[in-house]
Amino acid sequence: MKDNRPVNLDIGSMRLPITAWASISHRISGVVLFAASFGMLWALDISLASAEGFARLGELLGSVPAKVALWAVGTALIYHSLAGIKHLVMDFGIGESMEGGILGSRLVIAASVIISVLLGVSLW
Repeated sequence: MKDNRPVNLDIGSMRLPITAWASISHRISGVVLFAASFGMLWALDISLASAEGFARLGELLGSVPAKVALWAVGTALIYHSLAGIKHLVMDFGIGESMEGGILGSRLVIAASVIISVLLGVSLW
């Protein structure tokens, strides 16, 4: 019996469909949100500890690096939420075909980019 399976797949040379990129990005955004939750809990603790802590956190969040971090976390939250909604819609049987998956992925990515730009504009 001849085995025609590849021995060593080079994933970097494969062209992944947009649905795969959307799925990978959804997982990455979840990891980013999990990691960022520790910083967000720290900020909540500082802001609720005292009036001085609240004022100090307000000054800190006004800096450019903090705004970039807030934009990154906000973008991850936007993408993860929209991709999650797409999965919930698919659970109802809408967009389960390959064409529907491609359209849904494109819509999620486009909406995420637009809303993330609006978030950036509102932060600055």
